[in-house]
Amino acid sequence: MRSVAGPRGKNGKSLSKTARQPSSSRIMLIHIERPHHHMTGHSNGHSTEMSERPSLHRALWGGLMNLVLRRPLLAVFQVNLRCNSSCGYCNLPLNVGRYEMSRQEIQKVFAGLYGDGLRFVFVQGGEPLLRRDLLDILQDLVELGFHLTLITNGTKLTSRLVQQLDDLSVSLSISLDTLDRIEYERIRGADQLDEVLAGIDLLQRYRHPKFLTCIVSEVNRDEIHEVVRFARERGFLPIVGAYHWDVGSYGKQDATLMYDRQQARMVFERLLEEDALPPGYLRQYTKDNVTWLRGEALEPCDAGRYSIAIDASGNVAPCLSLPTVGNLLETSLSDILARFDRQEIRHCSDRSSCNRVDGRVIGSVLRHPIAAWKTPVSW
Repeated sequence: MRSVAGPRGKNGKSLSKTARQPSSSRIMLIHIERPHHHMTGHSNGHSTEMSERPSLHRALWGGLMNLVLRRPLLAVFQVNLRCNSSCGYCNLPLNVGRYEMSRQEIQKVFAGLYGDGLRFVFVQGGEPLLRRDLLDILQDLVELGFHLTLITNGTKLTSRLVQQLDDLSVSLSISLDTLDRIEYERIRGADQLDEVLAGIDLLQRYRHPKFLTCIVSEVNRDEIHEVVRFARERGFLPIVGAYHWDVGSYGKQDATLMYDRQQARMVFERLLEEDALPPGYLRQYTKDNVTWLRGEALEPCDAGRYSIAIDASGNVAPCLSLPTVGNLLETSLSDILARFDRQEIRHCSDRSSCNRVDGRVIGSVLRHPIAAWKTPVSW
């Protein structure tokens, strides 16, 4: 296993260590802080006082009927369909000039979804930070009452943007699979490691949960512990998942990245044996990956039940790996849910533990509430 001296990446870039943040409250992957008031900046330079996101109890109470009826609480929203990376394992239809909803259309759609009981949104792309009105959209969603996690490759973070996201109480998930510049380019299709590391340095004092997501492939499987250690030293919660291919429309075959399942399983088993991951849900997710790599059955995926995927055009699918069945600009969520092919969802669920946690997070939290409670804010 390669080491990071000092720590220092193999490209020679110094990776300064930051102080660990206190673990004073608990999270799932969807973290909600206690309500209070703060000042948040707007793009016009003025500041207004607004309420913090409501508490977890209020959020779950607002969506209680959805839990009872097994209706979605979480939306995975592709706020744009453009990306500045070309990841070998990504099969999403990006950079093809498809229509993206306007800020006003997004606000209208999500106001309706809030009325339908949804409370949590994972905002991604493409690369969401390429959308110029992203901060306005995030502020609209926060003001509607949603709890947000922004999923980004981290290449476009600036000090001003980090402060704005911090003011909005947005949780962040940064994708980073390796600390080696050459291998980063092999996996991501772009030489951007320096930009990602610079963005991570800007998050030293970020006050809200920050995750670092690492996908295990043949290229980086010997480096996973190094990346996990890097995440922990900087107060990030590491999420480690397996690269999957041929899972519906998500995850394409890439000969460079494809691994032997037994060798990949050993990576996850070692993480568990060495207590390299924080307690709680993230460790449970690692156990799920071990189970799948052994060829054993998992608990059913909850895509289409507790979560849905919405693309930038407003099209809805149970998750990103399955076809869309309706558009929220034209059809109600209830009508779209009635169109979901439950057998197709179950077939996909039986094939994969999914290297995305969004389809499984709420169901897993409900099945393992103690594990969810044990998950720290930072590590």
